[in-house]
Amino acid sequence: FRRRGYTPESIHLFCEKIGVARRENLIDTGLLEFCLREHLNKIAKRVMVVMDPVKLVITNYPDGKVEELTSEDLPDEGSSIRVVPFSKELWIEREDFMEVPEKKWFRLAPGQMVRLKSAYIIKCDEVIKGSDGTVNEIHCSHVPESRSGNDTSGLQVKGTIHWVCAKHAIDIETRIYEKLFTVEDLNAEEGDFKDYINPDSLKVISAKAEPSLKTASTGDRYQFIRKGYFVYDRDSTSEKLVFNRSVTLKDTFVKKK
Repeated sequence: FRRRGYTPESIHLFCEKIGVARRENLIDTGLLEFCLREHLNKIAKRVMVVMDPVKLVITNYPDGKVEELTSEDLPDEGSSIRVVPFSKELWIEREDFMEVPEKKWFRLAPGQMVRLKSAYIIKCDEVIKGSDGTVNEIHCSHVPESRSGNDTSGLQVKGTIHWVCAKHAIDIETRIYEKLFTVEDLNAEEGDFKDYINPDSLKVISAKAEPSLKTASTGDRYQFIRKGYFVYDRDSTSEKLVFNRSVTLKDTFVKKK
């Protein structure tokens, strides 16, 4: 639990909620995750990490220019802020672009506008594909007057996506943990327990991260914006930073309730 980033506070909350019973009881692990999520939401610093990157080029942004934008560490009023570099070429999540957008798609699509978190409003102008049809680059134009915190453009957009500056991004390793077994209660199943082991209980994914994560140390907890809560792992080295996912952002326990 410690390497997964579970906090003492979250375990205490879990114990308070389940109480003490005289008979044997099966507790949904979703409740434990709910308790962890409740605590991490208050303490985990927000950072931007792109786990399935595709390059985005802002064609009307000056070559060689680098801006130092600011973004809040926590959603609370009066939160500390950090500096995030911004330039002409960025990484965004591949899932945040759809060439033929479905109904009520508020992220990036040809001719559609979105806001880059803590940055500018952009509009998709062109898509560059490879010979196999895969999207290799997305070319956009930005609205200079739409900088976050000083927006005088008057434009209103419904979607906001996260990003990482391509020039300053650092490579990290993320370890995505899922449930170890494919069934909830092994006692209710027949056969060898190994038959129910989840082959996808661990996925290792390389990602692009903002440079502020260079200062992370053992036990530091973060919310990778829109991706989940992660903790810095002791396997990290100066050449390779490793982060374990503690829990997803989605509250599955409340949904079941």
